[in-house]
Amino acid sequence: MHLAPRVQRRVVAGATVALLATAVGCAPQPEADASAKSSASTGTSCAKGKLTTKTSGKLTIATDEPAYEPWFKDDKPSNGEGFESAVAYAVAERLGYGKSAVVWQSVPFNKAFAPGEKTFDFDINQVSISAERKKAVDFSSGYYDVRQAVIALKDSKAAKATSIADLKGLKLGAQVGTTSLDYIDDVVKPTRQAAVYAKNDQAKSALKNGQVDAIVVDLPTAFYITAAEVTDAEIVGQFENQSGTPEQFGLVLDKGSALTSCVTGAVDALRKDGTLAKIEQQWLSDAVDAPVLK
Repeated sequence: MHLAPRVQRRVVAGATVALLATAVGCAPQPEADASAKSSASTGTSCAKGKLTTKTSGKLTIATDEPAYEPWFKDDKPSNGEGFESAVAYAVAERLGYGKSAVVWQSVPFNKAFAPGEKTFDFDINQVSISAERKKAVDFSSGYYDVRQAVIALKDSKAAKATSIADLKGLKLGAQVGTTSLDYIDDVVKPTRQAAVYAKNDQAKSALKNGQVDAIVVDLPTAFYITAAEVTDAEIVGQFENQSGTPEQFGLVLDKGSALTSCVTGAVDALRKDGTLAKIEQQWLSDAVDAPVLK
């Protein structure tokens, strides 16, 4: 998929100033400018519908393809159905962009938070906020508190696990670059190396085919997989959060993006007025308590 290069639109007074601004923008910038850009972003006006976006008058939102349930419905992010699609449009509306002004873009999960300039205004794709990822990108405040869960086939030895210790001797799998994989490596610390997959679909196939004993995914995805996709599997249990603050999904933006403070403000407002809770209840109501693995 060929994507248009990033276009920055700036309003300046006078042709001379405009030419100067263009020359400076094209010149190599010293390292210190990165922090200055980030600092400047906090003072950016969040005038509704008038943000400095990739395409003037439009808000470009990215996610992976395929887009899985319950986060998106029918693999169509633009339909407004599914938890993350609904959140994306709610954030867009807060920023002053109606549904017709939202442009969706396909970006692989790992690429969304890799270093480098982004082709989107923000990405929504179950990306957990972490200090390591913050080195390469900006995050909004969290829009969903999440736990990781273990799935195994119902008649397997793995399904009988009741503790983290019970998982150590198993062959576990997860998608590359995910918190799910981190939990395998850092929390379970299995005696057998984890199987790593480019997509959750591949991990699910490996589980069905007996190539792994169990896979780790976030809890809402676990409920969907066991209910609709791998119906002879069950949720073995969920992990406790490993720190004082919950793991959260955040919207991903360019490092030092002028939009970060505006998008964060929109997410915070949606949490405060109960909109996020309503969307969660509508689309993730099945993600109820599962046994906790300790």
